[in-house]
Amino acid sequence: MLFTDLGLSPKVLAAVDAAGYKEPTPIQAEAIPHVLARRDIIGIAQTGTGKTASFVLPMLSVLEKGR
Repeated sequence: MLFTDLGLSPKVLAAVDAAGYKEPTPIQAEAIPHVLARRDIIGIAQTGTGKTASFVLPMLSVLEKGR
């Protein structure tokens, strides 16, 4: 799976690509589609696996659309 498969906005995908990330971690692959669908999630993963990006990246995509 790639970040492009998760439904993130083009701007967020460009930033992810510019940062050098190609494939989401398991927690990111599972959480991002649910956050984009505005569902509540609870995720548990080891430190350093990208939990913060799991909610920040889709949150930026949602906020980019405005009200």
